[in-house]
Amino acid sequence: MIVDAHHHLWNPATRDYPWMAGAAVDPIRREYTVDDLRAAAGPDVTATVLVQTVSTAEETAEFLATAHASGGLVAGVVGWTDLVAGTPDPNLDDPLLVGVRHQVENEPDPDWLLRREVMRSLDALGQRGLVYDLLVQRPSRAAALMVARQVDMLFVLDHAGKPDIAAGEWQPWADWISDLARSPNTVCKLSGLTTQADWAGWQPPDIRPYADHVLDAFGTGRVLFGSDWPVCDLAGGYAGVRDLTEAVLGELSPGERDAILCTNARRIYGLR
Repeated sequence: MIVDAHHHLWNPATRDYPWMAGAAVDPIRREYTVDDLRAAAGPDVTATVLVQTVSTAEETAEFLATAHASGGLVAGVVGWTDLVAGTPDPNLDDPLLVGVRHQVENEPDPDWLLRREVMRSLDALGQRGLVYDLLVQRPSRAAALMVARQVDMLFVLDHAGKPDIAAGEWQPWADWISDLARSPNTVCKLSGLTTQADWAGWQPPDIRPYADHVLDAFGTGRVLFGSDWPVCDLAGGYAGVRDLTEAVLGELSPGERDAILCTNARRIYGLR
C-alpha cells in the first residue's frame, strides 16, 4: 500500500492560478478531480495528502470538503492560512487539516519566513500539532534553514528544495540539504523532481544523484514519497514518477521502502 504525500487538485474555470501563467502549462490547464486522481494513481495508492495551490482560505475549505467526501482516499489536507495577519481561521479546527503551506518561492522577499509575525504564526501552528510544508527555491533556502532551527514544529520540505536539475545545479543545494537535515524537526519529500529536470528528455540517471543525496542526508525514516500530480503530467506523468521512485528505492530493504512509500507519511502527517 502506498501513501501519496503530495498531490493537487484544481479547476481553472472557477479560480485563477497565478503559477499557471504561460503556454508551457497548457497541458494541465483543466479541471482535475478525485476521480482523475484514482485513475492516475491506481489501486495501490490507498491514501493521499492534498496540498494547497493558491493563497486563499476558500481553497482550503473546498479541499477539506473534498477530503471528507473522498471515502478515505484523501486522508489529509495541507492548506493555506494567513501567516502574516494571523487572523482566526476555522479551517484550522478541521481534523483532516494536517498541515499548512505558503508559496514562499513566489515571495519577492527571500527572508519572508523570518518575519516576526510569520514565525509567531508558525509557532502557534506547531502548538496545534500541525506541520509546515516548506516550498522554497534557491533565494529563500537560507531563511528556510534558519526558521527550521528556530521554530519548534515539524517542517516538511517539498520537492527537495527544487534543485535546478535541468541546469545541473548541485552546489550549493547539496550542502544546504545536508545542513537542513541536521535539524531533527525536518523531513523531505521525494517529489517534484521530474519537473526540475528536462521535461521531455529526463532519464532516471539525471535525477538519481539528487534523490540519493536526500536519502543519505535525511535517512529512510525522514523521507516521503509524493507524486506532485498533476504537475508531473508535464514531465512523465504519474506512471513516470512511480517508475523513477521504484528505481531509486530498488536497493533498499522492504521495511525501508515501506517507510518511504507509506508509514512515514502516516506518522508525520498523523493520518488516520
